[in-house]
Amino acid sequence: MTLSHNRRPLPAGRLPLAALLIAAAALTGCRQDMHNTPVAQPLRESLFTKNASTSRAPVDGTVARGTLQDDAAFFTGKESGAAANALPFPLTAQVLDRGEERFNIYCSPCHGVSGRGDGMIVRRGYRQPPSFHVDRLQQAPIGHFYDVMTNGFGAMPDYRAQIAPRDRWAIAAYVRALQLSQHATAADIPAEERQKLGQPAGAKPEGGAAAGEHKR
Repeated sequence: MTLSHNRRPLPAGRLPLAALLIAAAALTGCRQDMHNTPVAQPLRESLFTKNASTSRAPVDGTVARGTLQDDAAFFTGKESGAAANALPFPLTAQVLDRGEERFNIYCSPCHGVSGRGDGMIVRRGYRQPPSFHVDRLQQAPIGHFYDVMTNGFGAMPDYRAQIAPRDRWAIAAYVRALQLSQHATAADIPAEERQKLGQPAGAKPEGGAAAGEHKR
């Protein structure tokens, strides 16, 4: 068997041209669909989903992480539809200290540090709120103050975004302490604390805390 040697090679000048033609043919088959993948923007219209939105509706009953409010009295200030009459946790000196701090930050600009409705912005023209020491508010359940902070009342806006639920309760407890401070008698003071009444402000009785300090 003999091999034919009649096929002549391509001239050297035609080799680059042939390579270019092959490369061009290959490039025409490449597309950028996979490289430039469309991105769905949140809350935009979509023809792909049944609800015509790129954002899917949450399942009924879905609760965001950390927002489960399974204690109605704690989160609403109400029991069986009526304002709660007691704190949903034990009252301590630390709770009152926290309530006083939050009250002075968020409430005293309108209500004043003593709760008489004479805060600085009221002195400058803002509508005056009622004093906490009027009979109506002295007799109001503690849950009433929590509810007002949560939902607002009259000219007062709600503070649910600024004040956490536990801090709202602490403020309500401190409001009760303010009310008591303006109407208490010596008989209402524990025997071990009465000795401070006749001492100068800031004086420390033997073995005790300075006058005006919470005993821990």
